[in-house]
Amino acid sequence: MNRFEYLRPATAADAVAAAAQPGAAYLAAGTNLLDLMKGGIARPDTLVDITRLPGLDTVETLPDGSTRIGALVRNARLAHDAGFARRYPAVAEALLSGASPQLRNAATAGGNLLQRTRCTYFYDTASACNKRQPGSGCDALHGDNRLHAVLGWSERCIATHPSDFCVPLAALDAVVETHGPAGPREIPLEAFHLLPGDAPERETVLQPGELILAVRLPPQAAEFAAHSRYLKVRERTSYAFAVASAAAALRMEGDRVAEARIALGGVALKPWRAREAEALLAGQKPDAALFRRAADAALADARPSAPANAFKIELARRIVARALTLAAAGTPNRIPALPASPFAHQTGGAHHA
Repeated sequence: MNRFEYLRPATAADAVAAAAQPGAAYLAAGTNLLDLMKGGIARPDTLVDITRLPGLDTVETLPDGSTRIGALVRNARLAHDAGFARRYPAVAEALLSGASPQLRNAATAGGNLLQRTRCTYFYDTASACNKRQPGSGCDALHGDNRLHAVLGWSERCIATHPSDFCVPLAALDAVVETHGPAGPREIPLEAFHLLPGDAPERETVLQPGELILAVRLPPQAAEFAAHSRYLKVRERTSYAFAVASAAAALRMEGDRVAEARIALGGVALKPWRAREAEALLAGQKPDAALFRRAADAALADARPSAPANAFKIELARRIVARALTLAAAGTPNRIPALPASPFAHQTGGAHHA
């Protein structure tokens, strides 16, 4: 690990000014950043510790009915907040399906949005990686790539984004509140992460020094609470990133779908919103055939980034269809003991209500 300067600013404005300098990085829980530093992948000259900044560790309901999640709110605290889980069950289920209890106790909401890909070539400094060293190439293209992207990838990068939390946030139209050298702004989460294109080293729309203050769920997001699920397929039942995942949320009027929200994880370098599939469901009576058509629409633009990961397209289709089936059946009264797992029984775990 290289030598670095450590700063602990007292205000958000001071933090932004410090982090805007070349070579600076924000430090919160450090559950991803410190690993990257130990491996020589990230080499910041300055760490700007934001853990003591006031007002970033609260969850509050705003007058318009939206929910504001401070950037320093711990994943475990948010997932186990009964009121939050009741209003946004898919988000709670996604949080509880990620990492381990120890990491969920440390990791923060803002840090979750900014975690880096888990591509093994990104983590191996002996491998070519355009994300780590622009212009060096992408060894994943012809390497061990069965878990890599099938949507939105380019010849420069086929990595995927690892977050569970971000998938239902994208489906529910979450907004990221930030403050940077140019002042405050609000960024739709769907537009927050960038696809690789020709510049995979740039992963978000954040400008140098821009600080995440909070994530906000609009009041309409709670209207999906009765029919909202997150489903994740991974190579082992716990403490593993998604091979593919899906958040599905339905707003029902009688026996028909009034509105649908669908997003996929583990298939692209950002959470993938499936708007064509959502439109197909609107006004329809839910059944298995309809959900299969929606799944086909969600993956219509998918293509393997290598022969080894072609299976992910059909897997993702099935995950979407099953997530929709689970959502249509209704949100369970209790979060399953194995959150988001296709092997979970609808018993055990924390109450939604």
